[in-house]
Amino acid sequence: MNKYHQILNKILVKGKEKKNKKGSNTSLLNEKLELKPIDLLELFEGHAVAKKKLKDELLLFMKGERSTEAYREIGVSWWDYCGPILVNSYPTYFEKLPKLIEKINREKRTSKNYVLFLGSNDTESNQQPCLSLIQFQIDNGKLVISAYQRSSDANLGLPSDIYHLYLISKKIDIQLKSITLFLGNVHIYKNNIENTNNLLNGGEVKFNLNVG
Repeated sequence: MNKYHQILNKILVKGKEKKNKKGSNTSLLNEKLELKPIDLLELFEGHAVAKKKLKDELLLFMKGERSTEAYREIGVSWWDYCGPILVNSYPTYFEKLPKLIEKINREKRTSKNYVLFLGSNDTESNQQPCLSLIQFQIDNGKLVISAYQRSSDANLGLPSDIYHLYLISKKIDIQLKSITLFLGNVHIYKNNIENTNNLLNGGEVKFNLNVG
């Protein structure tokens, strides 16, 4: 069982039932998921991730594209419920990423913490980023990425965010050592519990999107 599947199993076994505007879910608080390159390989080989859509989505984020129509054109429809414009969501913050990556590649300072904050306070938003902070550090010549997620849908959002972080690491001219996610709240929605069990038993499944 790879590390991603391990955390899915832990949510099912030890999670507590909660309810929010998107529906009932089983959740855990303050979990840590550390992934080395071999773990990422196991995850991406053994779990269906919409790689092309996520790659194109990240490129639009980094360009600061806020029109949901532009995302629909690349086959990404999960932002449609936000309305025609993404207000203070991922593009607002990810458009700062190219300059940060350029700075990291230029400086490569082992003594510096390079940080991208996502989601400022007291701002209007129709989808506050669940991924709240990404930190880049260099340890013994290798890249260490740490990310904090205030909230994470374990079935759909978590593997997508992991793949985004992996794609970001490929843009940095330093060998990747690890990607670690600190998950403030990680959960499985009730309508995806059966499919999660099927996935852990080796089946191929499609998870339902929960939006609100």
